[in-house]
Amino acid sequence: MTGSIGESAVATEADWPAGLAAVLTGAVDAARAAVVEFAGPEAVGDYLGVSYEAPNAATHRFLAHLPGYQGWQWAAVVAAYPGAEHATISEVVLVPGPTALLAPEWVPWEQRVRPGDLSPGDLLAPAADDPRLVPGYTASGDPQVDETAAEVGLGRRWVMSAWGRSEAAGRWHTGDYGPDSPMARSTKRVCRDCGFFLPLAGSLGEMFGVCGNELSADGRIVHKRYGCGAHSDTPAPAGTGSPMYEPYDDGVLDIVEKPPEPPEPTSESPEPPAEPSEPPAELD
Repeated sequence: MTGSIGESAVATEADWPAGLAAVLTGAVDAARAAVVEFAGPEAVGDYLGVSYEAPNAATHRFLAHLPGYQGWQWAAVVAAYPGAEHATISEVVLVPGPTALLAPEWVPWEQRVRPGDLSPGDLLAPAADDPRLVPGYTASGDPQVDETAAEVGLGRRWVMSAWGRSEAAGRWHTGDYGPDSPMARSTKRVCRDCGFFLPLAGSLGEMFGVCGNELSADGRIVHKRYGCGAHSDTPAPAGTGSPMYEPYDDGVLDIVEKPPEPPEPTSESPEPPAEPSEPPAELD
């Protein structure tokens, strides 16, 4: 009932016996009268067209004028048999149109908490029959975990079941840090050979570990075949300068006072010797 106007879902006019198409298509007034009787004249708008749902039925649509139902349509289904002189009304329903605002799909309350919704201070108890957990006094199914617990003599009230570990492994395998993620496909190096890779304990450690590189997937569960460009074996790029010498920082300068200039030597010429004065005149 939500198809586009005029779209044929099952039958077309060409498939109908002679005269039946005219009876069904021409039942616009009867369809409008049925909608008005059902919802009132103020709730019925313009005629939108007809669509064909079955060999002997058609659906006439009208714009709905109802508060809170913008973009919705009235659909009146009419039916007739070959040789009939008029169509009969089968049903009148309110259906969403192409531009109708619809409510989101209903989700049961126990499924409405999604990953990432937990905030500081929130309390989230597991379901009473959560298949991911088994009592701690029973074997978890992980030989390494069970052997260690038996040796120490301690245990937890609940441990993760084999089904729970398998579900987590599948989620991690197909997640952002799995072997098929875009980051992993962009490099040939894998976490299994990386010095920053910290393997998990137990059976999950055969496939997963934690990244310890703060510049990469720090603290994330990564698959052994995940990889990134920050692998511990990534070579340094060429052309970044010679490591043989420390770089010269011309921004660090020592400021010293300019020494005083020495005095210039004097080049005064010695005075010429005085000419001898004329001898005094002799007296007669």
